[in-house]
Amino acid sequence: MATENFNPALRTPASSRPYPKANRGYGKRSAPDQRPVHADDFTLLPERERYIAGYVDHLPDGAAMDIKSLARSIPLYGQMAVGSALRALGVAGHLRHAQCRIEERGQVRWVTRTFWSRTARDNEWWGAFLDAENNRATQEAAASTAPQPPPRVPAEAPVPQAGAQPPAPAPATPAGPAAQPASPAPVPVVPQQRTPEPAPAHPSPAYLALAQLGRLEPRLALSAADCTVLAPLAAQWFTRGVDTDYLTRALTSGLPAQVDSPIGFVRRRLNDKIPPGLPTTRTPATPGTPLRRLMVECTECGTPGHPEALPDGLCRPCRTPALGPAPTAPADPPVERDIHALVSTLRDLMKTP
Repeated sequence: MATENFNPALRTPASSRPYPKANRGYGKRSAPDQRPVHADDFTLLPERERYIAGYVDHLPDGAAMDIKSLARSIPLYGQMAVGSALRALGVAGHLRHAQCRIEERGQVRWVTRTFWSRTARDNEWWGAFLDAENNRATQEAAASTAPQPPPRVPAEAPVPQAGAQPPAPAPATPAGPAAQPASPAPVPVVPQQRTPEPAPAHPSPAYLALAQLGRLEPRLALSAADCTVLAPLAAQWFTRGVDTDYLTRALTSGLPAQVDSPIGFVRRRLNDKIPPGLPTTRTPATPGTPLRRLMVECTECGTPGHPEALPDGLCRPCRTPALGPAPTAPADPPVERDIHALVSTLRDLMKTP
């Protein structure tokens, strides 16, 4: 006897292979204050969106959430269907795409994060949540760029050498007017030795780029003191948008057969080959206005913007349905043609060689 399954939600099959992991900084991020998993989750969604939502809900944080990765893991639907389903889930209040600004090693990049909520949320809740995430990202960036105090090194007590005898007590001299103070023994003069300058506790990207020059090109081997002196000049390159590879190629390309003074040669190239500063296309922020590090991304076209400018996760062009062509006046009825004359003309053309 056949039994009918009254559960409207499709059961997501267990994957036999591990979930695709996104690159560091990307991937799924679970929103807080979600209700526990229940059998009637996503029951109000259509069949396709309900199936994809159940699969996404089981993904761990950090899993890949791009359309291609989801389409490879879900055999029932292709990329077009997955993209349409993600857009519908964004309108239903289950997910938002956002671009987060990350600064690492003197470089700035934007990563795409997908915030997921099993519980459907409205636009006001998503706006407050994304503003809180933006404030948290701003505080983390400020804490990472704040100068760290140097570590305090406790003073070490002199350690007695093994086998050394303790100093003998000085003989007591009788107190009296005849007692004369002993003349101090001459102190031998020891020439002062130069101590090597220690490397910084938190080396900058410019210092690290200069330190590895000697390993890539022995003719440009620099000491720790040389790297400390040249680090401010190399830091000016990073402020103009170049990376470590660009700086290394500029310093090591076209070397002469012999370099007598590596520090002088590198200093000359740092001053002569510094790249030009590229003009930025962004509007400079007014003083006192913090830089926004989290921008909501349109689920359909990927256009970034503020949360209030993208309700339901869609920008205005994607949210407004495309209008059809403007109605035109009805065309005039076609002029009656002489069918017999037309057929006669066609026959004559067919007879022409």
